[in-house]
Amino acid sequence: MKVNNKSIGELRGTVMAKGFASGKPIYIASAKGALMYDVEGKEYIDFGGGIAVMNVGHSNPRVVKAIQDQAAKFTHTCFMVAPYDVAVHLGVKLCKIAPGKGPKRAMFANSGAEAVENVVKIARYHTKKQGIVVLDHAFHGRTLLCMTMTSKGKPYKWGFGPFAPEVYRIPNAYCYRCPFGLAYPKCDCACADYLKDFFGKIPADMLAAVVVEPVQGEGGFIAPPREYFPKLAKICRDNGILFVADEIQSGMARTGPMFAMEHWGVEADLMTVAKSLAAGLPLSAVVGKQEIMDSVHPGGIGGTYGGNPVCCAAALAVLEVYEEEKIVEKSERLGKKLGKYFRDLKKRHEIIGDVRGVGPMLAMELVKDRKTKEPAPDETAAVTKYALEKGLSILSCGQYSNVLRTMMPLVITDEQLERGISILDDAFTALEKRR
Repeated sequence: MKVNNKSIGELRGTVMAKGFASGKPIYIASAKGALMYDVEGKEYIDFGGGIAVMNVGHSNPRVVKAIQDQAAKFTHTCFMVAPYDVAVHLGVKLCKIAPGKGPKRAMFANSGAEAVENVVKIARYHTKKQGIVVLDHAFHGRTLLCMTMTSKGKPYKWGFGPFAPEVYRIPNAYCYRCPFGLAYPKCDCACADYLKDFFGKIPADMLAAVVVEPVQGEGGFIAPPREYFPKLAKICRDNGILFVADEIQSGMARTGPMFAMEHWGVEADLMTVAKSLAAGLPLSAVVGKQEIMDSVHPGGIGGTYGGNPVCCAAALAVLEVYEEEKIVEKSERLGKKLGKYFRDLKKRHEIIGDVRGVGPMLAMELVKDRKTKEPAPDETAAVTKYALEKGLSILSCGQYSNVLRTMMPLVITDEQLERGISILDDAFTALEKRR
């Protein structure tokens, strides 16, 4: 049988569950840097980065070698049974680079969702309270607790209830579609102050933590104003509530600095990290203040595969790449270039209603009309389809599925970036001609 995207897709249909779906009808054979190649040899500029996982680029040589070297030694003993130094060394580095001056502790899991599950466990254990507050448009994962914390119903929550108890939701700082009908800066971040009003419904002494994404990922790359997180964190601090930053998608220099919360100058009590931490291998972490992390009894957190030695070796190599190749500086430069490109695209194409984000974690929200702001999900899907046909892989997101987002490897070249933007420009032009 001839091997091509169609034949593999047909084979897939005979063995893979329908719910285990993919957004692109192509099958990747190899990838390098910011480029992917499918089984038919076609090249794609990768603006998705495996959903913000490949910040150091596909098949980074240093990471590949670290994986090979560790796999040749041993692949698993279970850190909870027979521990190893590679995980300890990674813990040292993570505690060092995490924002804040005080002593910190870390623990490892496999996925972002597992990190969120554990951070909630730790917060509840430490505070002896159960309530968890999350934001509208949030995404925290697909497990029972995490999909409860997630906002979007389809596809993440549809048909999977009942959901976990003691999870509450408040409005977020979605300035383009302000839930209070106000305008920044005259609003004085009323959405942050709403948390105090919320205490009238659920008293603060019932709430363990407020969990936030510094820049909301699947929710549409929504980044709040500079006053928002300082105000929200102070309300938490004044009321004995832990402030938790979910940096799974926004961390690891996705927005410029190593962690996005640094933009707001706020030190979270606890932080989750995953995705680009191990360049595609399953590894996540919870990092937080020592007194909070150490409050949990031995054996209370962890798992069989958490902190796998091969994954930890990959993560250590990733951090070496960040330092030696100055990835943070590259991210900051990329953000400036990308911001200019997106603003220029908005000037030329009426369908782009909003450009937002931080650094190279940027997005364009597509609308049918800039005055009404009616979402344009079908048009968004058409743009991603056109782009893929022309050799650009880009992902959509948002509560209304009308946001195009960028999560390309931070090592992308200027030529690759310009080619990708040119394809996007052509996609918008083609769409306008059909309307």
